[in-house]
Amino acid sequence: MTHSPRTSLEAIQRSNTKSTPIPRILVADNEAATSSSVDLSKSLAIDSALEVDADGVLPPPPSSDRIRRRSELRQKPVFTGEEFELPVLPSLPEGLQTPPLQVHASGIAPGHDDIELASGFPSTTASSVHMEDTSSTAPVLSPAEKAQHRWKGRLHFFALCYCTILQGWNDGSTGPLLPTIQRYHNIGFAIVSLLFIFNCIGFVSGAMMNVYLNDRLGFGKVIVLGAACQLGAYVILSPGGPFPTMCIAFSLAGFGIALQNAQANGFVGNLKNAQAKFGFLHGSYGLGAFIAPLVATNFATKERWYFHYLISAAIGISTTAVLLYVFRLKNQDDIMVEAGHAVAEVDNTRENKYKQIFGLRTVHLLSIWALIYVGVEVTLGGWIVTFIEQKRGGGTSAGYISSGFFGGLMLGRIALIWLNRKVGERRIMFIYAFLAIQLEVTVWVVPSLIENAVAISCIGFLLGPMYPILMSYCTQILPRWLLTGCVGWIGSFGQTGSAALPFATGLLASKFGIGSLQPFVVSMMSTMILLWAFVPRVRRVD
Repeated sequence: MTHSPRTSLEAIQRSNTKSTPIPRILVADNEAATSSSVDLSKSLAIDSALEVDADGVLPPPPSSDRIRRRSELRQKPVFTGEEFELPVLPSLPEGLQTPPLQVHASGIAPGHDDIELASGFPSTTASSVHMEDTSSTAPVLSPAEKAQHRWKGRLHFFALCYCTILQGWNDGSTGPLLPTIQRYHNIGFAIVSLLFIFNCIGFVSGAMMNVYLNDRLGFGKVIVLGAACQLGAYVILSPGGPFPTMCIAFSLAGFGIALQNAQANGFVGNLKNAQAKFGFLHGSYGLGAFIAPLVATNFATKERWYFHYLISAAIGISTTAVLLYVFRLKNQDDIMVEAGHAVAEVDNTRENKYKQIFGLRTVHLLSIWALIYVGVEVTLGGWIVTFIEQKRGGGTSAGYISSGFFGGLMLGRIALIWLNRKVGERRIMFIYAFLAIQLEVTVWVVPSLIENAVAISCIGFLLGPMYPILMSYCTQILPRWLLTGCVGWIGSFGQTGSAALPFATGLLASKFGIGSLQPFVVSMMSTMILLWAFVPRVRRVD
């Protein structure tokens, strides 16, 4: 549509009362332009229709009462008036539509009342253009590669769960065998409790050495070393040697379990959906602790009760072989890449890692909480058999009550994952601990074998989710690049509770009788609630 210069000038003066400078636009001459393209230099007709000064600025409009002064208008950035060229797109094949283009120069958008500009610009509205970074270095994986990554990830997780089963087997075996060990070696509560002390020494040694060994040897070698130490302990125990030999073997087993526990928790903490995976990982511990009393109770009535450790050694051989085959002594980063997982940040500073880890107040708080929790767990699973035998007249079959406790532990860690998410990890811990205390009081004051057995199983069900929640919570509030060291220390130091609290129970039992077990456990559970109240809320620290 063609308009006279006078019509164009009047239209521009009516619509552009702000005297906004209009840039001169030069369009490159290109014979390859499409027939539908409009020659902007002709359609605009700016030079012929308007009198523009050398700087490309329009003269001010005539004075009018209906036109506001420039000072009353909102200031806008002034276009410098520099000339620029719009590149002309090459012609496209016939029948292929080009997307509409909307041009804005110095903040000027063409309006419908601006006759000359509106006719010069395309009349259709441009579609939104989203610029995306196409320079990503992430490789495009084929379906076969994705399936291979999934298979590797599941294999890694299975291997960790399998070694955790043996850890549960170790803790679940001791309780039913304690009365038999006392009779076999003719020792009392205080002396037999030395097994827990030497176990504690092994745990502490493993916790202290874990960070150093992890930096020197890497994940694959350290976890296989831990499994080999645990296997060696069962080989020493299987002949039924003197009591000092048992103490040395328990110390070696504690060292190996501490290394495996630290590496497994640190590895899973770096995976996606770690909360649910922690539930299954520690549910595997509950599975081993559930099966072990069933087997140990049968051996407890035999003359050669120590043959139970031959079965433990056989499981230890298979565990070492699985870890060696799956991880092949590789470091954690290489294993993560195999399964398509993101590699955790690495600390490039020279600062001592021990100093950094032990400088975190939260680490010490969680370590003490873990010590009490694991101590309560193993104390109940171990000494409850002696309590039921002497106080409730349960006989040698009382070992099955220990199995019920660890069975509840296993179920709680898997079945209550949804409730933990729904209520919140921090809040649900208070609820579980409070309910467990109420049930423990009933075991203390109600002289019923059946009620005590049911209550112990329910206590295991409530205590079960607590440890996976602790590990998951660590991944949310501790620095990511220190996670393996922190979680390893918390887990390993917590395992010392499996020796310290049962030993304290043995000392109390030797002086006040086994009836002191229940008030001691209730006091420890109450301390857990108090300590958890001081644990900081979730706040990612990187």
